[in-house]
Amino acid sequence: MFNVLSELNWIAIAAGTVALSVLGILWFGVLFPKVYAIALGKQDEQPTPPAPIFIVGPFVCGLVTTIASAILICAFKIESVADGLIFGAIVGIGYLTSTTVNTGINPNIPRPLVYGLVSGSYFFLAGLFVSVILVALK
Repeated sequence: MFNVLSELNWIAIAAGTVALSVLGILWFGVLFPKVYAIALGKQDEQPTPPAPIFIVGPFVCGLVTTIASAILICAFKIESVADGLIFGAIVGIGYLTSTTVNTGINPNIPRPLVYGLVSGSYFFLAGLFVSVILVALK
């Protein structure tokens, strides 16, 4: 069932990974940077250019997530965009968002619910975007 690596569309995986990166840049850098800073307790700090790990790390993690989703979409034989959306919602809420909220619930995040809302909603949308891209380009 999971011997699907030869069936994966690597162009779709690349497109999904780039889409996650663009969404992340827009989400955290343009749409919600102030709210995200509040969630992290850094609202009074001046923004500084991100270190390379904060650019490369999310890209690599997005690639891993996209490959995992591509494997599951292929293994489960998801063919329609509607089913891709359902799969993306399940993965987005069930794994990505819940893990993000759980990560935020620790003593190092001063506003865990805000962190969960901002980051979790990004990861929910990411699950939807990647799944639709992978199914549409399959």
